[in-house]
Formats: sequence, C-alpha cells, structure tokens
Amino acid sequence: MSEHEHQPSAIIHPTAAVDSRARIGSGTRVWHWTQVRDGVEIGAESIIGKGCYIDADVRIGSRVKLQSNISVFHGVTIEDGVFVGPHVCFTNDKAPRAINPDGSLKGADDWTVATTLICYGASIGANATVVCGVTVGRFAMVAAGAVVTRDVPAYGLVMGNPARLVGYVCACGQRLPGGPLATGPAECVCPACGRTTQVGG
Repeated sequence: MSEHEHQPSAIIHPTAAVDSRARIGSGTRVWHWTQVRDGVEIGAESIIGKGCYIDADVRIGSRVKLQSNISVFHGVTIEDGVFVGPHVCFTNDKAPRAINPDGSLKGADDWTVATTLICYGASIGANATVVCGVTVGRFAMVAAGAVVTRDVPAYGLVMGNPARLVGYVCACGQRLPGGPLATGPAECVCPACGRTTQVGG
C-alpha cells in the first residue's frame, strides 16, 4: 500500500477526515466524524467507530475494534486484535504543560513523547485512561473506568484508580479461577472454554 491512498475495499464514511498520508488496510471501516491524521497506519479488517481521533503516526493493527469517541495520541501502538471501549483516552506526555517556564507557548520541540504499547488481543474497557509509557500485555483486560499507570501483564485483569491487578482472564475473555499470584507462574484452566493458560511470574 503506497502513501496517499487506502485500499479500495476500505470503507471511509463521508464525514470522516482521513489525511491523504494515512494508510488504511483492506476491509477496514472508518465511521462518522472520525479524524485520522497524517502518517497513521491501520491494518486490515479493523473498525474505527464514530467520533474517534487518531493522532499523527499512530500504528493500529488488523482486526482491531475501536468503539466511539476514543482519543489515540501520537506515541501509541495498538497491535492486532485489540478491543478498545467507548471514550477511552490514551495520553502521551508525562509532564504536560501548555507553556514553558518563561510563559512561551510550548511547541513540538519542548516536550518528549512517552510511548505506549497495547499488545495482541488485549481489551480496554469503556472510559478507561491509559497513562503513557505503559505496556498492556497480550490478552490482558482493563476494566471500565480504570486508570492504568503501570504495565499490565499478559492475561492480567486490572481495575480501579490507579489500576491494580485483581486476577487473570482467558483469551476467550472469561475470568480465570484464583486471584493475583504472588509467587511464580501457574497454569489456570478456563471454566468456560477449557483452555489452559500460564499466568503470573
């Protein structure tokens, strides 16, 4: 896929503002009033819901579902198969200020982007905030309204403000038996699908 075009099979709603330098994959749908900035790359078969803002150079994988009114700022990478609930916000500055100490307006060279990685298959619940500089692991689950301030392990279930590990979930999304594991890895069997998952450690 070259610059200045998206795949013919991509569906871009007429109200969406997609920069000509963005790359949109095959079968991906971008819905009403969404803005996709320059340098964005979105994979195949993803769904970008109504009223989202995708900042410059953001990377979003294939088969990702972004619900309505989500802000994904510069420095965020979302891998394949991730679910992001409505009104989620990803930040990108650990020390935000509008102005410098001398009162001048901050510009692009006056701050440092802190990167965030949302790994394969993870889910972020509605109204959660993901503070920059963290990694949310494979198939992890962030509860609705949580404020994520530190890394979330693979299959980890976190909730609260600040978000804390309260257990683990299966790749199918169901909670695994037992609470947080304080010592070493363990194998958990999902009561819903029977899959065995190694968690902890």
